Amino acid sequence: MSTSKINRASSMVHSASSGRAQTMAELMKSVQTPIVSLQKGSIITGVITKLTSSEILVDIGSKTDAVVLEKDRNILKNILSTLKLGDSVQVSILNPESDFGNTVVSLRRFIDEKLWGNLSALTKSKKDLEITINEVTRGGFLVTTPDGITGFLPNSHASGNLEIGQKTSATLLEFDKLEHKIIFSQKKTVSVDEFAKAAKTLKIEQKIETVINSIAPFGIFVTVPVEQSVLEGFIHVSEISWEKLESVPQEYKVGERLEALVLGFDKKSSRVNLSIKRTTADPNIEKLKQYPLDRKVSGKVIKVISSGVIIDLSDGVEGFIKKEKIPVGTSYNEGATIAATVSNVDPKNHRVLLVPYLTKKSIGYR
Repeated sequence: MSTSKINRASSMVHSASSGRAQTMAELMKSVQTPIVSLQKGSIITGVITKLTSSEILVDIGSKTDAVVLEKDRNILKNILSTLKLGDSVQVSILNPESDFGNTVVSLRRFIDEKLWGNLSALTKSKKDLEITINEVTRGGFLVTTPDGITGFLPNSHASGNLEIGQKTSATLLEFDKLEHKIIFSQKKTVSVDEFAKAAKTLKIEQKIETVINSIAPFGIFVTVPVEQSVLEGFIHVSEISWEKLESVPQEYKVGERLEALVLGFDKKSSRVNLSIKRTTADPNIEKLKQYPLDRKVSGKVIKVISSGVIIDLSDGVEGFIKKEKIPVGTSYNEGATIAATVSNVDPKNHRVLLVPYLTKKSIGYR
């Protein structure tokens, strides 16, 4: 019998039974519980009898209290922060009897089930939680709550510049138990009806003042003041400049005011799609006027793709030869200079459509 069980028995020695005090032998016999049959992998219900950072014991009805083995710091932190002495728990048997005579168990499964149950309530309540930034990734931040909940805060849901080790607050946006995915957000959420009502005050192609809320490589997130509420706006990297950009330029800073043009409304994300570049005239339109039909040009191959060949015609203008216009048996390599003739202009994609300049048509050329 464990020390804790002996102590509980000792406290009852002087209790009366049939007008006389019980002997220790009688008492020990009376408090004994049937020894349970333990098998590795079994799930047993027990009661926590000791709870410290160095030792956790659970009474599972065996001859000695079971010892909880947990090497994962996050799981251990969850156990210590969410459980207390006397709590009823379910443990998984790791080893029915160790070399020291104790049963070795795990609370991981119990804590995991408890965690996912709490997440459901937190998602509905939208309660602010303290989070710590643990790691910065390209898409956002890996964060942890004081209770040991580890999740992801996307760039699109982050407010301001965040750094590793920084403590801030966020709400639980969503979770997926099957994929073990937990998503946090620092953005104020609005209902579908609230978004639709606020969005009615905006018009397509309307110019509005916004403030940068957060920046990701793929775009800028801004706040859009609308009467008595604030909506979230998004400017994709392709809508920042008429020039092609791979990522958002470093010149943009959180808190900066921007003028943007309303492109449309993303009802699913409750977001206003915006553009910076369309607040000014497209300089490429004038450039494309320099390429009339049948004009002979030359340029370097930038890229060869499955649908054709992209050519640099200088001054930021791209030429494009469709795959079906390339003569049979002809191939192009990046960096090669080729001659071509203008067949059309594609203003939407800012491209000049070309066909190879041939002194004579090859067999099979279309």
